[in-house]
Amino acid sequence: MSDAPQKRDKLTPVQRRKSRRVRLALGAFLTLAAALLYVTNTLLTERFTENTRNRAELRMALYTGNIVSELQRNSVVPLLLSQDPNLVGALNSADFSTSSQRLISYLDEIGAAGFLLLDEDGRAVAATDRNQLGSRHRSERYFIDAIRAKDTVFSTIERENGAIEFTYARKLVSDRQQIGVIVVFVDLAKFERSWAGISDAVMVTDSTGKVILATEPRWRGETVEQALARQSPPSAIKRAWNATAEFSFALPPDAYLLGEAVMRSETRIPFQGWRITTFTNYQSVRERVNGVLALEIMGLALFLAVAFYMIGRRERTRSKRFQRESAELRQLNQALQREVAERKRAEKNLEVAEQTLAQSSKLAALGEMSAAVSHELNQPLAAMKTYLAGARLLLQRQRPDEALSSFHRIDDLIRRMGAITRQLKSYARKGDQAMEPLDVRDAMSSALSMMEPQLKRRQVEIVRNLPPHPVMVKADRLRLEQVLINLFRNAFDATGNNATPRIDLMLTTGETATITVRDNGTGIENLETLFEPFYTTKAPGDGVGLGLAISSGIINDFGGSLTARNGRDGGAVFEVKLPILQNEMQAAE
Repeated sequence: MSDAPQKRDKLTPVQRRKSRRVRLALGAFLTLAAALLYVTNTLLTERFTENTRNRAELRMALYTGNIVSELQRNSVVPLLLSQDPNLVGALNSADFSTSSQRLISYLDEIGAAGFLLLDEDGRAVAATDRNQLGSRHRSERYFIDAIRAKDTVFSTIERENGAIEFTYARKLVSDRQQIGVIVVFVDLAKFERSWAGISDAVMVTDSTGKVILATEPRWRGETVEQALARQSPPSAIKRAWNATAEFSFALPPDAYLLGEAVMRSETRIPFQGWRITTFTNYQSVRERVNGVLALEIMGLALFLAVAFYMIGRRERTRSKRFQRESAELRQLNQALQREVAERKRAEKNLEVAEQTLAQSSKLAALGEMSAAVSHELNQPLAAMKTYLAGARLLLQRQRPDEALSSFHRIDDLIRRMGAITRQLKSYARKGDQAMEPLDVRDAMSSALSMMEPQLKRRQVEIVRNLPPHPVMVKADRLRLEQVLINLFRNAFDATGNNATPRIDLMLTTGETATITVRDNGTGIENLETLFEPFYTTKAPGDGVGLGLAISSGIINDFGGSLTARNGRDGGAVFEVKLPILQNEMQAAE
């Protein structure tokens, strides 16, 4: 009669030890998970921050080259115009009837912002802006410096409306007598207009440290420190959000711009002590790091859910074994009715405990999934909140175009949240949602625009022959543009040693849409191994030989073909053939 109670007492310490081991294992797992997330956050933040800094420095070098090139190109114009016999003759004879028209004819050819011809008294006698004719400039800095100097002088003048003028000036001499001054206005404001479309803040300072070019016009005339101090007082919610973001960020910010932590990059412009400074937002780094951390958290949650499932399954198996043992004890010991009744009550309590454990397991799994989904959706929601606040501020400042870009970003975030919910519905399926009807002409134009920085470095003649009507195919736009950029870059590199480089781009239609890329380079030596991986004709370090192999695989996935041959007049010819969507073509026609 005492066997059953003794056996039950022996199992209780075992269960307690197993429960203790489970708690220790769970604590160790959570500790390792926290350590993994911390190390991942630190390493990825450093890596992505360095990549972002390198890209910012590369853009800054490009901006510096553009500014120096514009200044150097305009610096020789005053010397050339000072030797123009028509302008010298007009100043000697006081006949300026054709002088303004002559300056206007030079304007498009040289690309300057404007010209101004002054007589020896500083009166405007000819100008590309006829409204300036007759105006007095004797007290202007460029007139005074040009009269005193023997060579061309550069001047920076800040107007009362906040605008800054950049000029080159040189005096005109006839028979060793100064007869006037030619002034060339340099258009550096076009760089400000081009910077307005980027997310970075850019400013150029002169030798005194004052801002002369900037993405924010209100910064002109101020020092960098004064410009950084210009910001609206943040709200309590925004201060709390910034504090939370900086706490989760491993690296300290270089500066604060408009209340946001930014990365600062600065370099010297080789012109009169000028310097250029860029400020890059950390938002892109945060998003990339948080994306990886979200994947890690999801993986850890799945692992924990599987572990709980295995523990629950083992407990259910053990419970069934106990039930069989109880049935055997009831058959062998019929005399122990009271003991049997107590065991039945214990079994009922055990069943209730099992149901509670099963329900707890379900709630735990549901909680883990909810935490993962909540974490994944909180990032877009937080970003949407930030963009809405920025758009509201921009609308208050009468800047609707910039506010519209914030709404576009919010639309992208909404699509991302929709993709997350679709992924939860069909997580294990892989579809072809990226395949869509598209116009090949748009893909070629987009690929050419992405090649614009390379094309600006070297004069290459681009000849395009595209049909006037849309050419519709079904493909992945990003992957098709990747193939076209690879072909354009290969053609661009192949014409590197040609004195008159030329690339012909042609799009023809028939049974297929045929994209032809022809160059006048050196041609292809080995056509048989051209599309094999790791085959390249470029110098070591310029390519690994995977571009054409990957491009051929992409085109094959689209149901088309990529071929290459040598042209009859030299150079290489690449052809991409894709099936045409007949219904869309007929509708477009």
